[in-house]
Amino acid sequence: MQSSTQKDILEDEAILKMLNIPSSRDRAFRLLLQKYQERLYWHIRRIVIEHEDTNDVLQNTCIRIYKGIKSFKGNARLYTWLYRIASNEAITFLKKRKKIKSTSIDNEENNLENRLHADVYFEGDEIQKKLQLALDTLPEKQRLVFDMRYYDAMSYQAISDVLGTSVGGLKASYHHAAKKVEAFLTQE
Repeated sequence: MQSSTQKDILEDEAILKMLNIPSSRDRAFRLLLQKYQERLYWHIRRIVIEHEDTNDVLQNTCIRIYKGIKSFKGNARLYTWLYRIASNEAITFLKKRKKIKSTSIDNEENNLENRLHADVYFEGDEIQKKLQLALDTLPEKQRLVFDMRYYDAMSYQAISDVLGTSVGGLKASYHHAAKKVEAFLTQE
């Protein structure tokens, strides 16, 4: 009996083989998206917060994946390569948005709490909103590590492959993030 990890690896290998055959490339890419698009969406969504922004970043991510899949060497698992692209696209988006919105942080429109309440696609309850507000206080790297570990249940090694950081550094980042989130939630 195969574990789900072994099954995933075999499916990924089959998709990668199909991607190298010109006649099956488009079908293989659709299979790849079918398998990973929802996971990538939620990973990006936790970083950029809003549904519309997430869709934009996901579209850019899919384009980068399509253009770059031929250069995938197989040194890491396919999903870690995909997460790295999605993470980089989300970070790039946030940096661009930060440059564009050089307005005051206190601006009502930019306030995360107001954006969450206004977002018709946000399905979270008050606790999830508080958690999102707590995560918004974290430095970028700590937030990414927390998201991947807490929400995606990724191993430290997989996160290391995505972010290109040592496992020890990631454990420290996660520990600091968890303490900050806990402090934020208990102060409320």
